[in-house]
Amino acid sequence: MRVFLVARAACRVSRRAFSTTPRRLESYGFIGLGQMGFQMAKNLQSKLSPSDSIRLFDINNDAMRRLAEEIRTSQAGGAVVELARNVHDAAKEADTVITVLPEPAHVKSVYADILTPDLPKKDRVYIDCSTIDPSSSREVAQLVRDAGQGQFVDAPMSGGVVGAAAGTLTFMLGAPDSLVPKLELILLRMGKRVLHCGIQGTGLSAKLANNYLLAINNIATAEAMNLGMRWGLDPKTLANVINVSTGRCWPSEVNNPVRGVVETAPCNRDYAGGFGISLMKKDLKLAIVAADEAGAKLELGGRAREVYENAEQVETCKGRDFSVVYRFLGGKE
Repeated sequence: MRVFLVARAACRVSRRAFSTTPRRLESYGFIGLGQMGFQMAKNLQSKLSPSDSIRLFDINNDAMRRLAEEIRTSQAGGAVVELARNVHDAAKEADTVITVLPEPAHVKSVYADILTPDLPKKDRVYIDCSTIDPSSSREVAQLVRDAGQGQFVDAPMSGGVVGAAAGTLTFMLGAPDSLVPKLELILLRMGKRVLHCGIQGTGLSAKLANNYLLAINNIATAEAMNLGMRWGLDPKTLANVINVSTGRCWPSEVNNPVRGVVETAPCNRDYAGGFGISLMKKDLKLAIVAADEAGAKLELGGRAREVYENAEQVETCKGRDFSVVYRFLGGKE
C-alpha cells in the first residue's frame, strides 16, 4: 500500500526526475511504532526528500494506518510512505533499517525474521534504537555480519516521548568511526544530539550506566526529601540547599518528587507522564545483567530493583513517573 503525501510532493518528485544531477533514492525501513517509534518515524519521514521512501511496520496494524494518515493530513511533504506486510518486507528494499523495540527477545526475533536466505544482498545499515543489554545487541550484530547483509549499530536514545515528538532526542551511538558521519545525518532527523560512545555495543553500555546512576539517585533524592521534611525543613529550602551543594542531581534539580518544588515535575500532575516506573525497572534490570556479565560489583543495584518492583505493585504508584517512589516511601504530599 502506497501513501502519496500531497500533490505538491509528487510534483517535486517529477521535477527532480529532470535534474541534471539526480539525487540517489534512499530507501528506509522502520520497524516498531510504539510511543517512541511512532514519533521518531514521523519526524524522519518529514525530513527526508520526496525522492526517498520509507516502509513502515508494526505488529499493531492500527498504529501503521494511524501514522500513515497523520502523515497524509499533515501535508508536510517528505518521503513517500509505504506500509509493509511484515518485518522482512519492511527491510528487503531498504538501504537503512531502523528498529525501536521493547525487549531483547523482540530484537532477536525481528532480526531473525529479516535475515532469511531470500533477503536480497545489500550493504545495509541497521540502526537499533531499542534499549536492550549489550550482549544481546552484539549477538544480533554478529548475525548481521554472518549473513553478509551490512552493518548493525546500537543507538539507544534519551528524551522520552516528549523528546521523540519534538525531535530533541539524544542518541548514544555504538558504531565504527567510518559510519558515524552517515549515521549522524540520519539520527539528527529524529533528535538534536548524537554522542558517539565507541564500537558497536558501547551506546547501550553508556545508556545503562547512566540509567543505573539515575535509578539510585532517584531513590536517594526521595529519601533525602522525605527525611529533611520530617525534620521540619521546608521542601523548597531543602531542594535549594541540595541543588547548590554536593547532593545536586537531576532527580532533585529537574524531576524533584515533592509537589511545588519544581513546577514542571510530574509530581505536580499526580506523577503522570515522565519516565514510567516500569521503564526504570526494566533499564535497571538490564544494567544489573550487563554488570554481572562484565564482573562489575553492584552493591545497591539489587536493593534498588526491589524498591521499583515493590513500588510498581502499589495501585497509587503503578503506571506513573519513576519519581513516585517518594510516595511509595511514605513522603508527605
